[in-house]
Amino acid sequence: MGHKLKIAGWVGVGLVAGVLTTVSLQTVARNTLSPLPLEELQQLAAVFGMVKSDYVEPVDEKKLITEAIAGMVASLDPHSQYFDKKSFKEFKEGTSGKFVGVGIEITQEDGLVKVVSPIEGSPAFRAGLKPNDLITRVDETAVKGLTLNEAVKRMRGEPNTKVLLTVYRKDENRTFTVTIVREEIKQQSVRAKNLEPGYAWIRISQFQERTVDDFARKVEEIYKADPALKGLVLDLRNDPGGLLNAAVAVSSAFLPENVTVVSTNGQTADSKQVLKSSLRDYIGHDGLDPLKTLPNTLKKLPLVVLVNEGSASASEIVAGALQDHKRATIMGSQTFGKGSVQTFRPLGPDTGLKITTSRYYTPSGKSIQAKGIVPDVMVDDTEEGSPYAALRMREADLGKHLGSGQGDEVKDATREKAREDALKRLEEESRKPVAERRPPEFGSEKDFQLIQALNQLKGKPVLVSKTQVERKEEVKEN
Repeated sequence: MGHKLKIAGWVGVGLVAGVLTTVSLQTVARNTLSPLPLEELQQLAAVFGMVKSDYVEPVDEKKLITEAIAGMVASLDPHSQYFDKKSFKEFKEGTSGKFVGVGIEITQEDGLVKVVSPIEGSPAFRAGLKPNDLITRVDETAVKGLTLNEAVKRMRGEPNTKVLLTVYRKDENRTFTVTIVREEIKQQSVRAKNLEPGYAWIRISQFQERTVDDFARKVEEIYKADPALKGLVLDLRNDPGGLLNAAVAVSSAFLPENVTVVSTNGQTADSKQVLKSSLRDYIGHDGLDPLKTLPNTLKKLPLVVLVNEGSASASEIVAGALQDHKRATIMGSQTFGKGSVQTFRPLGPDTGLKITTSRYYTPSGKSIQAKGIVPDVMVDDTEEGSPYAALRMREADLGKHLGSGQGDEVKDATREKAREDALKRLEEESRKPVAERRPPEFGSEKDFQLIQALNQLKGKPVLVSKTQVERKEEVKEN
């Protein structure tokens, strides 16, 4: 997917008093040379010159050009993006699953940073931080008032540098400080556990470079703990996606050899692909087969896949492939609908362009884009229902979103009413104590959807949603 940018020629632009005087531009379009619109480029150059000469104060030329590029790309769809040096570094960290920091999975509670779990083997783990610890200060900065991202940035830094965390441990009712030396952290995108004799749960939170290796290791662990497994729950709820080859590999772990997992289609020849459950389409970063140690029984093991509105992109590919091949029962809520492919094009050593180049299609040829995967069995978040589902953002809610390319757009007149009702209920819930409105964690014994998935595997009755219906692709408004 990461083909190098094809360059047809040099771009020469001469500016005199803000007016374009010479242009020699060509670009590649569908593998043929096509001239760029000169009149519009002249206007662009004229605006650049006017801003440079007439604006109330001097402006940075490089910043103007960078912002113009970013704006042009952002106008296409929500997922195309120009990367400057800073955002390019963050992008690489997100896909590699590596970053420099203290090593904690966190959330926010009452304006403070709450430790969900220290990453095993990390500096925070070695320093003795525990789940539910509240971080109140990072060095000399109070966390209260910071956004979660701002707090994260303060905890991250350069390798071998120190950060002082002030921690409040609720169950011991004490505050203490701990100095942690930052180091490169390898995120854990896969969790697993044996739920009860015969049944296990594997959760993938994101598809990263390490995901397939971690997935294979977790499968081995649960089989070692219980060789007589009768069923497995693959949890992809709130998984925003990630690397395509990782999604193909996880799908291949459950599917027969050499069947279609996903196809892509766009304008260029290299955007038209069919990826199958074969080693050549998911080969590991070391050139080896990351699935070779998995037990053969995994391909026949009864399987339920849990998804929700937060399941997007790569997680939708896995769910769609297993659904189309009738390999698993998909349960939960209709997925996000992010069925477009972004290709990274380098523009220099530390800048680049992420641009939408094609759409994803399930093995049966259905577009995922702006539609998502509709579960075989709709299951609510709780026994009382999914009162806030209407407030959850999906691809179809994003401005400038790409259509599915397969029609079927409708206007959903009831959606605004559902949003209003959900907002009213949310306002009422916000008055309750935090402990009463906190949803159960995925994988816990109070996880309603997981309980229903286990019932499905055991052949027991499932509490199917009485309110959820398939959400059609809505009329696109830009």
